[in-house]
Amino acid sequence: MNELVIVGAGGFARETAQAVVDSGEFKLLGHLDDNPALHGTEVDGVPVLGGCDLVHELPEARVVICVGNPRDYAARARLVRRLDLPADRYATVIHPTAAVSATSRVGPGSVLLAHCVLTASVEVGAHVAVMPHVVLTHDDVVEDHATLASGVRLGGGARLERGAYAGAGALVREGTTVGAWSLIGMGSSVLGDVPPGEVWVGSPARRLRAADAPALDELAK
Repeated sequence: MNELVIVGAGGFARETAQAVVDSGEFKLLGHLDDNPALHGTEVDGVPVLGGCDLVHELPEARVVICVGNPRDYAARARLVRRLDLPADRYATVIHPTAAVSATSRVGPGSVLLAHCVLTASVEVGAHVAVMPHVVLTHDDVVEDHATLASGVRLGGGARLERGAYAGAGALVREGTTVGAWSLIGMGSSVLGDVPPGEVWVGSPARRLRAADAPALDELAK
């Protein structure tokens, strides 16, 4: 059984830890987090071993990076860049209740939590966070570093570009593209294409403002 460390010790990381335990696919060594107050403690019974850079001292362990929130949804991408690990160090964590079709693909470092559905020919990139009860239908594409909060639904042929964030319960119409590093507010209904780097909210969703997650310009390169 491969060993695994989870980078991060917040809510998403804790949820991922439970998915790892439920799947039985990995031996979970613990969390890594840059908050020194957590070092040597436990979260939900899982030890916090030290800072994120400790990953380089555990060369045999697989890794998933589980950080980020709507206020800083670029955090995961920044950590991937900072740690600079080869792609084969990253694990893919899929909860046993997730339904992933044989024609769908999920990239390294991505996490699919409970009761997600990938129906047919769905492409999920690297370091994507897919929360519970997300439904991705035929021919959807979710690019690297995107986040889909709980209950998101994408119609057929929809695309979330690099780093996009879809809030809880958001709906995206078939054939629609959400641009890189844009954020869709919770409960919004996206009926047309969303440009890169914007925040859209409402039903139907409309532009609210430019996205302000840190370092988006740098990460878009």
